[in-house]
Amino acid sequence: MNTLRTLAAVALLAAAASAHSQTWPAKPVRIVVPYPPGGAVDVVTRKMAARLQEQTGQTFFVENKAGATGTIGIASVVQSAPDGYTLVANDTTYALLPHIFRKLPFDHDKDLLPVGAFVFAPMALAVRNDSAWKSLDDLLKAARAEPGKLNYGTGGAGTMPHFASEALGIATGARFMHIPFKGAGEATQALLSGTIDFQIASTPGIIGQVKGGTARLLAISGERRLPALPQVPTFAEAGLKGYGVVNFTGLWAPKGTPADVTARLQQEIATAMASADMRAYSESIGAEPGLWDAAAFARNLRERTAYWGKVAANTAFEKQ
Repeated sequence: MNTLRTLAAVALLAAAASAHSQTWPAKPVRIVVPYPPGGAVDVVTRKMAARLQEQTGQTFFVENKAGATGTIGIASVVQSAPDGYTLVANDTTYALLPHIFRKLPFDHDKDLLPVGAFVFAPMALAVRNDSAWKSLDDLLKAARAEPGKLNYGTGGAGTMPHFASEALGIATGARFMHIPFKGAGEATQALLSGTIDFQIASTPGIIGQVKGGTARLLAISGERRLPALPQVPTFAEAGLKGYGVVNFTGLWAPKGTPADVTARLQQEIATAMASADMRAYSESIGAEPGLWDAAAFARNLRERTAYWGKVAANTAFEKQ
């Protein structure tokens, strides 16, 4: 009798999960962006949310829940019902978290399910438009001649641009001085005012200054030049091979979300990224359209988490 009851319970749960996926989304879907409005993750996620809403006919809305390098917003999603109606967006920063904090309020490897990553943005080395350094080689020669004299700015210690800048130093044997600011926007203003020598930023975050003629890019990461910035060489073209730090935006769901629901969401993301609208949008902000499915997303997260661990081990950074 107990066995029959168990089998009946399993059958009911399976039927409920199947019915759930067939009707999903049957109500508004909330996407938590764990950063303030206006950043790259926020604007890309809002564009994706609008596209998903158009495709499904259901509301997808973004809620900003910032703080503690995104961990406050992430923890709130981990604690939410795993029903497909609460998701979290993030970027490469997620792979940094174990190397920034001694203890996280969630299990970094298990509490979230990677669903899909999209809109891949290279990292760019930016200087003022009137900078004396006209190439990456010029800047690196100056840095090696006077170790620690050249400085760079970021939105804070432990951020992705901080680790990306340190990775540049490790790859080239150059030593720079880090000047942290309260946000990436402040770091860019410091660059334009001449307070700092250079900045490594995602292309969507700096392309406006480049097109406005106030900043100039010496190199971008990635395998090829961007259509929006055809004059800017890749790091490989500029003489530095193997510096492949590329940012992405992605969506995660809480652990326990039904597999058929995450599969439907993955399908909708793929449909969105195949559209002319999303492809044109990605290129317009200095990024590349693309897609990692759930398996590729999980694999790349593991690889990037390991990579940033090696960078952190060679960086003067104390975990919080």
